[in-house]
Amino acid sequence: MTYQQTINYLYSQLPMYSRIGAAAYKEDLHNTIALCNAIDNPQTKFKSIHIAGTNGKGSTSHMLAAMLQQAGYKTGLYTSPHLKDFRERIKINGEMISEDFVVDFVERTKTVSEEIKPSFFELTVAMAFDYFEKEKVDIAVIETGLGGRLDSTNIITPLLSIITNIGYDHMDLLGNTLEKIASEKAGIIKPNVPVIIGEYLPETKNIFIEKATQCHAPIYFAQDEYAVSNIHYTMQLLSCDITSTEHNITETFELDLNGFYQTKNIRTVLCAEGILTQLGFPIKNEDEKQALKKVKKLTGLYGRWDVISSNPTIILDVAHNEDGIKQLLNQLSIVSRESSVVSREKAALHFIIGMVKDKDISKVLSILPKNAQYYFCNAHIERALPHKELLKKAKIFELNGESFDDVNEAIKAAKLNAAADGIIIVCGSVFLVAEVA
Repeated sequence: MTYQQTINYLYSQLPMYSRIGAAAYKEDLHNTIALCNAIDNPQTKFKSIHIAGTNGKGSTSHMLAAMLQQAGYKTGLYTSPHLKDFRERIKINGEMISEDFVVDFVERTKTVSEEIKPSFFELTVAMAFDYFEKEKVDIAVIETGLGGRLDSTNIITPLLSIITNIGYDHMDLLGNTLEKIASEKAGIIKPNVPVIIGEYLPETKNIFIEKATQCHAPIYFAQDEYAVSNIHYTMQLLSCDITSTEHNITETFELDLNGFYQTKNIRTVLCAEGILTQLGFPIKNEDEKQALKKVKKLTGLYGRWDVISSNPTIILDVAHNEDGIKQLLNQLSIVSRESSVVSREKAALHFIIGMVKDKDISKVLSILPKNAQYYFCNAHIERALPHKELLKKAKIFELNGESFDDVNEAIKAAKLNAAADGIIIVCGSVFLVAEVA
């Protein structure tokens, strides 16, 4: 098969969560274990860091990978979903997996795949593990999919586990309370493997402590270890002071991932850096700071408060659940205050938003500002909520606007309506952001 034929096979023959939703989710690890057994268990032959969480796990994964890469380690990175190119999911030192390897892996595993019928995600995880082992990475950063305990990535025994935070998302699969969701995410905690909790809530803290205690896993709470202050923002960089509460030492950092919510993720990353030093992966202070200033360049990450145009300002952000949208709105309120945007009616906020059917759409719509102009869209995947249905739901919450079948048509309309100093936000779905030309 050619590379394109291989990709078509992956998309068409294997159940794919991003396309069809819960029907593609396998509630056990049997297929992943069987696939990895067939290729001699590559996941046991390289060191790794395992990252779960409702929000922030992608940014945290990329920041850690950037720091390790800048420090000179050959660093694998597995994340999902991809935005433009399937190969974004599997990288080493910021370079995507080769097309030849993708083709070869699918052909090598076709017999076992046809026998056990894995999901798209299960096969992709096994591919990443095989690639990292064959390329002899020093360490790999592995992001979970949507869960933890039953996530296909959870067959690894990492050096370090990280859970960024807990919020309401994928409740149909993970449970409809914060406690249930936390229990599922806590499933990545392994015996004697240190675990970092980036951010906890009263409902979730004891769940993590109990699981870590059962596993004799040292546990660290990043929000208690580090304090953030003096936050300054430009459209290109975010700077802030981080104080170690234990040592009372303050340092200034600049981040090219410049969403205000990244100040939560950087606490987690710095906590991880300290533990990695103890585990044999020291990172010099200079490398740490250089990496955080160029995460996008080092890893190829985009779609996190990604400013792609000015006059008017157009921002892409993959926020897609209640917590993510709340963080986005907080950032917008600060930016608007600082720049006096929304001073005139025509300079109001413009939201281009699309969502998938299995999200808690009403919760997101209920917190969006009523004084913004809306352009409701849908990505061109089976899971997407049709734009006319989203418009209908939005009217219940007094959100006014038009609907479009294509995000790029919505952007054109928003640019016509927005003043030069206005802000246009594209959000609500990773898949919608991926279709921005």
